[in-house]
Amino acid sequence: MCDPHRRRFIGRLGLGGLLLTPLAAALSGCQKDGWPEGMAEIKWDRENCPRCSMVISDRRFAAEIRGGPKDMVIKFDDIGCMTFWIRENLQKYPWLAEAATRMWVADSAGKGKDVNWLDPRKAHFVTRSSPMGYNFGAVVYPQMGSLDFESMRQHVLAKGK
Repeated sequence: MCDPHRRRFIGRLGLGGLLLTPLAAALSGCQKDGWPEGMAEIKWDRENCPRCSMVISDRRFAAEIRGGPKDMVIKFDDIGCMTFWIRENLQKYPWLAEAATRMWVADSAGKGKDVNWLDPRKAHFVTRSSPMGYNFGAVVYPQMGSLDFESMRQHVLAKGK
C-alpha cells in the first residue's frame, strides 16, 4: 500500500526536492520494481501454488488473485490452477466472484526476468505448453485462435484435472 506520509514528506521538500527526483519517485511510488499496484511480489522458486503445490518459477505463466475483506493474496504457477482454485473455493470466499477482486496473469510472450502483468479478464489466451499442462498462456492482443478469459476458463474446466 502507498504510504501517504511519504508523499507529504516529498511535498514539503519544495523546489529543492526536485534535485532528489529519483529518490522522490522511489519513495512516493506505489509499485515495487515492476509489480502492478496492489499485486504482492511473487518470490520466484520459493513460493508454491496452493492447488498443485508446484514451485512458482516459470514467469510466463504465473497468476495472482487479491481481494476480500482481509485483502487475501493467492499465487499460482498456471492459469489453469487459478481457474480450478476459484471454482473450488467460491463458496468459502464469495468475494472471488466480485468485480472488485483483482487478478493478474503474466504475459506468456515475455522473455527474461521482466514480467508484463495483465488483467486476465482483458487478456487473450493462446495455446502454449504450460507448467501444469492446462496449455494456455495470456497475451495482450488477440491472435488467430485466441480465447477470451471466460472461454479459456470453460475450456480448462471441461478438460478437468
